Amino acid sequence: MLIIFARTIILFLLVMIVIRVMGKRQIGELQPFELVLAIMIAELATVPMEDKEIPLINGIIPILTLLLLQVLITFISLKSDRLRGVISGTPSVLIENGKIIESELSKLRYNLTDLLEQMRLKNFPNIADVEYAILETSGELSIIPKSQKRPVTPEDLKIPTSYEGLSLPLIMDGHVKLNNLQKLNLDTKWLNAELNKFGINSTTEVLLASLDTKGELYIQKKGTKSNKEGTL
Repeated sequence: MLIIFARTIILFLLVMIVIRVMGKRQIGELQPFELVLAIMIAELATVPMEDKEIPLINGIIPILTLLLLQVLITFISLKSDRLRGVISGTPSVLIENGKIIESELSKLRYNLTDLLEQMRLKNFPNIADVEYAILETSGELSIIPKSQKRPVTPEDLKIPTSYEGLSLPLIMDGHVKLNNLQKLNLDTKWLNAELNKFGINSTTEVLLASLDTKGELYIQKKGTKSNKEGTL
């Protein structure tokens, strides 16, 4: 029993490391060969996990081999457009200049129901509003609307905008993010002083505290639905 427990932990950690090395991808964004590798790795890990008569190395070596294969294919794909097209495929234009390309739908076995559903999910229920619809190699549908149907931006209206950037969390669930304080050239002494202004005596009382690029400090205490805001 203890052996099975140990083998399970080892294989779990190995698979986690392998998937991490393979890169950050959502399931829906995996290329075909990456999906095949992910399925095979899961199957290879399951067999020695269930049967202790099979040497653990018989599962580890194939998994590491598949990882090496994935890294090699990815590297070659970066260098060769032709090979990348063979392995991952190429994007397909389903709508061009507002017209559905029937031949491309037939080639991909992609019916009109699927196309209309994906367009609705992208908030484009009317094909007349679409200039191009492109089926990416990941299976995701990219839509380029007609120019008159695109959302109005401040640039279109000649409205000047200021830089926003990203808010950096300074405290999360009571834990101070020292690396973010250092990025902002701040320290815990400053942070504690700011918390005192809001009647907070300890960082452990804070659920979330963040600072945006305008110098506005957002604070929410644990166990409350209200928040506090201040400015540097």
